Amino acid sequence: MYKKLHSPLFIAWSLLMAAIVCEIAGTSFMAAAARSGGYLGYAWMAAALALSYYLLSLALRAISVGVAYAVWEGLGLVGLTAVSVWLFDETLVTQEIIGLGLALQGLVCVTLGEGDEQEAAA
Repeated sequence: MYKKLHSPLFIAWSLLMAAIVCEIAGTSFMAAAARSGGYLGYAWMAAALALSYYLLSLALRAISVGVAYAVWEGLGLVGLTAVSVWLFDETLVTQEIIGLGLALQGLVCVTLGEGDEQEAAA
């Protein structure tokens, strides 16, 4: 178990998840700054998005770029949608909920394909 937690692949996926959190935070700061007119939110946005890209680049050492970017954008989209509903009182119509569900299904397929590819290479 200890070896699995320190494997390059586990670390890469952990970095990717951290990149997604930073992307959601950065985009949320942007939305808040745009609505309030304050410039401090834009500074936080820039810092969070820069950190997100940096963490994404580190994750690319062990995860293929197509899979990492798809997961980063897809989970970022779903997470940001949840934050916008929760913090900004936005609403979703049924069509949007179905679309998010389909996006998540696509991410599962892409991610499972990545696992098969890595097993074949080993």
